[in-house]
Amino acid sequence: MLMITTLLLSIVLVGCTGKPSPGTENQEQITIGETTGGNTQNTQDNGSDTNEATIPEENTGDTSPETENGSEKKEDDNAGQQEIDYEKIKPNESGKIMVVMFHRFIEEYTSGDKIYVTTFDEFRNLLQELYDKGYRLISMKDFLNNNINVPAGCVPIVFTFDDGTPGQFNLVEEDGKLTVNKQTAVGIMLDFYEKHPDFGLAGTFYVNLGGGTFEGGAGTLAEKLKYLIDLGFEIGNHTFSHVDLNTVKTAEEVQKELGANQKRMYELVPGYKMETLSLPLGNTTKDKSLREYLVKGVYDGVEYHNQAIMLVGANPTLPPTSSEYNPLYTARVRASGIQKEDFDLSWWLENISRSQEYVSDGNPDTITVPKDKEESIDKSRVGDKKVITY
Repeated sequence: MLMITTLLLSIVLVGCTGKPSPGTENQEQITIGETTGGNTQNTQDNGSDTNEATIPEENTGDTSPETENGSEKKEDDNAGQQEIDYEKIKPNESGKIMVVMFHRFIEEYTSGDKIYVTTFDEFRNLLQELYDKGYRLISMKDFLNNNINVPAGCVPIVFTFDDGTPGQFNLVEEDGKLTVNKQTAVGIMLDFYEKHPDFGLAGTFYVNLGGGTFEGGAGTLAEKLKYLIDLGFEIGNHTFSHVDLNTVKTAEEVQKELGANQKRMYELVPGYKMETLSLPLGNTTKDKSLREYLVKGVYDGVEYHNQAIMLVGANPTLPPTSSEYNPLYTARVRASGIQKEDFDLSWWLENISRSQEYVSDGNPDTITVPKDKEESIDKSRVGDKKVITY
């Protein structure tokens, strides 16, 4: 049997060396809603405990034929491509990916919520820490489409922002033109991206368009949303009024909350479809028969269809090619607040090992995993990509 010893890359290797991050090799998965050491790991936006948000499964995997092993790659396909050292890079594209959940950003903490609040200085420091540890930003759309394109040895990471708070993004007027407020999360990301363009610039903002989104600052809400989209950010559904779905009792109510939000988005940014949903408070409907309407429905003639649903949770998620990944149950890691807690982002950065994470092979056209991880890849979900083992 031919043993593959090198991986062929079509891009230049930059930025990441595959150096392991600190952590345990056998960290257990923490289930949403599970308690560990007496503390519930799934917390609401207001810091209180939530119920498990189970969503019915939907088969969204690609149904293309099983891909070939990388050893079958023809020699004439290899021209102009680079090789990497497996022992140095140790690619594992079956590993976990952190989808980070942010809420409020402030200048300086004085009082109140300590869990869902991040200072601007802490966010600046976080971006540098992530960069230094080999993480690179990708969009939610690219994650879901398995279009993960980061340098070899790097680990993809996804940013999400709930509630559309002013500290996340806002505009100011300078010389008669609208521009991003530098003292916002987006302003800080733009500044960091200018210095480190290989880090990436991406994120999804989950908004409630019934009121309160990106309040204050210059420009209209339509101008703000359009500005974000033009920068390459994505907008997701967070319901029209930030409703606690535990309290919703009819299919009509569910569809109104999600459909009215999409309808309002069309009014503000014509043609823009929100394709993912973040559950307010992390809660789903108590009546399981209503959960199909979280995926798709119609309100006042406006249809919506969510390709993925984000939880309030405590875990990294599996990649979309995993046989165990359900896009309608996508786990997220809570960003560290003023008060650090177990299973927040700072905890995971200290406790997850590089061998547990998705380590890129640097080639978006291949899925490379250690031989003993091959069974974790659902070949029907890889599309036209090659699966390579070593």
